[in-house]
Parts: sequence; C-alpha cells; structure tokens
Amino acid sequence: MKGKVVSLNISPAKGTRKTPVETAVLKANFGMEGDAHASALWHRQVSLLAEESIQKMREKGLAVAEGDFAENITTRGLDLLSLPVGTKIRIGETLCEITQHGKHCHTKCEIYRLAGDCIMPTEGIFVKVLVGGPVRRGDPITIE
Repeated sequence: MKGKVVSLNISPAKGTRKTPVETAVLKANFGMEGDAHASALWHRQVSLLAEESIQKMREKGLAVAEGDFAENITTRGLDLLSLPVGTKIRIGETLCEITQHGKHCHTKCEIYRLAGDCIMPTEGIFVKVLVGGPVRRGDPITIE
C-alpha cells in the first residue's frame, strides 16, 4: 500500500482549523513543530486524515478543505483505518507508528460548529513520531 502527502497543516491552538504549509518538520517523540497538538507527553503526536474522507463531506455540501478538520497531514491513496494500531508508516524521511484510530470528542469543537460535522473522530488516525525529519507536500507514504 502506498499513498502520498496532500497537505501539511499547523495551528497554534487546539480545536481550530489548521493552516496549510508547504513543508513541516516532524520531531521524534514530539510531533509536528509549531503545532499545538505536538507533545512528548502523549501518543497522539500527529493526526492524519484521508483526502477521500474530506471528499465525503464535500459531497454532503460542506465547503471544507485540507486542514479544516484539524488534521496535521492530509493523505491520498491509503485506507488509513485498515492499518492496525502498531503499524509503522514512513512519511517522506520520517518513521511513525499508528497509536490510535479516531477519538472521542467531549464537546463540539470549532470545526464542528463551522463545518456542521467533524469526521476526525471516526476517520482520522494518530501516530507518534519514531524518526523525525522534514516532510513536504507530495512526499510518499509507505507501510513498513
């Protein structure tokens, strides 16, 4: 299975839409530099969401784009939820390990209020960074 990076997204505050950037740095045991969710203290260091999931929301009439669901990395060509927890994936020069599928949202976040729905809890995945490095739009994503 092989995919690619469609968008890299960063925000300074949790629960908000993220801004796309051309390149980002993933730091080992930390996450994406400059993003509010990065932390060595937990297992959800970087979030991934498939472009195909975002397309489902567009088909429902929502005007949404990459980063609108607070994902750090928007992917294409991978069935993210079919990859078991513990799977190692190479994103560009980095190596990450899947730590969680979806999440429980305790409150309706800004994304839900703005978009009318949020797919991150059911279709997003989370990884911890094992080997850091630069990541760019268009980089390949491969299963180790």
